[in-house]
Amino acid sequence: MTTLLYSHFDSPVGRLLMAGDEDALRILSFPTGSKTITPGPEWRPADAPFREVARQLDAYFNGELRAFSLPYRLSGTDFQKKVWQALAGIPYGETLSYGELASRLGAPNASRAVGAANGNNPIAIILPCHRVIGANGSLTGFGGGLPTKKFLLHHEAEASGAGNHQGMLL
Repeated sequence: MTTLLYSHFDSPVGRLLMAGDEDALRILSFPTGSKTITPGPEWRPADAPFREVARQLDAYFNGELRAFSLPYRLSGTDFQKKVWQALAGIPYGETLSYGELASRLGAPNASRAVGAANGNNPIAIILPCHRVIGANGSLTGFGGGLPTKKFLLHHEAEASGAGNHQGMLL
């Protein structure tokens, strides 16, 4: 694997790991949950490449930013990349079910595959996998843990003035 640079961002959901290279973000990982990533032995600490990521995350958590504009590089299958790119199209403060996302991708019977790809999203928050929920409004599994998913959805609903959480079972 390529040597990655990394830094941390202290957020309301804990210390986030940012990793990538001089040109692009590759990983944004939560400190808790089933998909937590820690720096590998070959990774090098570096704050400079992540200053803009940190600035935009700060604005997001302050309710001032609704869409990220950052260079990132995704590593995954073509299907995973298609799902991850589609996440960016889910508006701030709104949610979509796995089935609805599968239909948007032209694969209405692929909700489980969409869920698996969603669960492997390497750039959480930036590509908002937390906005994908169960068809009945339930908060299904989340790599950063369900409390984190709940926090992010509440945060966006409050900052957007939605407040009703679109029928989600929180």
